[in-house]
Amino acid sequence: GLAGCGNSSGNVAVPEKPVLYLYPEEEMEVTVTLDFDGTLTSTYPAYGDGWTVTARPDGTLTNPATGREYYCLFWEGITEAEYDFSAGFCVAGEDTAAFLEDALDRLGLTEREADEFIIYWLPKLEGNPYNLLSFQTDAYTNSAALTIDPAPDTLIRVFLAWKGLDAPVEVAPQKLTAPERAGFTAVEWGGAEGVQ
Repeated sequence: GLAGCGNSSGNVAVPEKPVLYLYPEEEMEVTVTLDFDGTLTSTYPAYGDGWTVTARPDGTLTNPATGREYYCLFWEGITEAEYDFSAGFCVAGEDTAAFLEDALDRLGLTEREADEFIIYWLPKLEGNPYNLLSFQTDAYTNSAALTIDPAPDTLIRVFLAWKGLDAPVEVAPQKLTAPERAGFTAVEWGGAEGVQ
C-alpha cells in the first residue's frame, strides 16, 4: 500500500472505488458533486466540476454534451479515512460469493447491482483464507459526501471495508437493513481494503 504522509495517526492511504447508479421516475437532468476527503485519482466519465447527465428510469445515463451513454458514474480516490471494524463479519474466502449475495440483497441492491459489486471485489477476497468484512456507514459517508440535484427520494450507499486474514476472528455481527426503494432512487456501491 501507499504510505501516509506525515500524519500523526500513521494512517495508510487506501484507494476507494465507488460507482453510482441513478434511477429517476422520469427522464431528467441530474447533477452529482462529490465532497471527498482525499484525492480523486480516476473518474469516468470525467468529473470536472461535477457530473451532469440525463438520467432515465432504466438507469441509462447520457452525457448531454456528447450523447454518449453510461450505466453508472465511477470514481476512485485515495483517502486516509479510518474505517470501523468494531462490527462486521468474518467469512471464509470460499464462502464470500454466497455471503455477498445475501448481504447485498439485505442492503437493498438489485441482483444486477450486486453482480457488478461481486465481480469487482470477489477476486480480491475469495483467495484469502478468511476476510473481515464490515459495511461502513458514517466512517465512509462523512469522508465522501454526495450531493445529487435534484435530490433522490431514496439513497442507498453500500461501502465494504475489508481485511484479508489467515485465521478467523470474533466480531460483533452487523445488522443489515435497507430503505425501501421508492421514487427517484440513487444507489452507490464501493469498497476499500482496510489497513492491516
